[in-house]
Amino acid sequence: MKRMFGAVAAVVFGASAALAGGHLPDLEGREVVVVTENAYPPLQFVDPASGDAVGWEYDAMAEIAERLNITVVYENISWDAMIAAVSEGQFDMGMTGITIREDRAEKVDFSETYMTSEMLMMVRSDEDRFTDAASFAADADLLMAAQPGTTPFYVGVYDVLDGDEANPRIKLFETFGAGVQALRTGDVDLVLSDSTAANGYVEASEGTLKIIGDKLGTEDFGFIFPKGSDLVEPINAAIKDMREDGTIDALDKKWFLDFKIGG
Repeated sequence: MKRMFGAVAAVVFGASAALAGGHLPDLEGREVVVVTENAYPPLQFVDPASGDAVGWEYDAMAEIAERLNITVVYENISWDAMIAAVSEGQFDMGMTGITIREDRAEKVDFSETYMTSEMLMMVRSDEDRFTDAASFAADADLLMAAQPGTTPFYVGVYDVLDGDEANPRIKLFETFGAGVQALRTGDVDLVLSDSTAANGYVEASEGTLKIIGDKLGTEDFGFIFPKGSDLVEPINAAIKDMREDGTIDALDKKWFLDFKIGG
């Protein structure tokens, strides 16, 4: 279930100017094992052009590592196993666009919010049978893709459909990317996603995908840790530092405005 992920398996960073200034803790090169899925562009994914694991979260972790003087070791795991694995202490941190929720906070500790996103409806560009959540729900022939246990799954169940988590109109996939591929091939008709991933996929689709309807709410993303982890406080300090000095704004611009997946 666990495996090292290619060339990004271990990255070492030295002390930054912020660290030298003394207002952030120095973790003295401590190794921190971070697990991710690499299936949630533009937060983290394998770039088809280079074969490298890249994304907003990788860049953010590089900044955090530099500011706190830690050694980051990356491993890869499926989404459905991630929260349980971090909760059991198999990894020091998890990152994959994880929505901060009370039920999850019973199992893991969350960092402060590093990004707020909104839930959007993604469809094929020629879709004309429905234009919003209500018209999708009204047509029993229409199908939705989702990963079990994710925020899009629950929004699809409770905000779009009838509240039945076993509703056969929701087709389950192991990864978000597999659900998008099913949308492309016509096996499903709708994918719900936070705006970060939806905008990334639409931008890279060369006109084959689009976003419709109103936003279905907002969600806050955080990194996860085993309960009681002593990493939460320093990671939060680094996130605060990055927000105050404009680093997070620069990452948003790079990954949501400038970057083209596969290009």
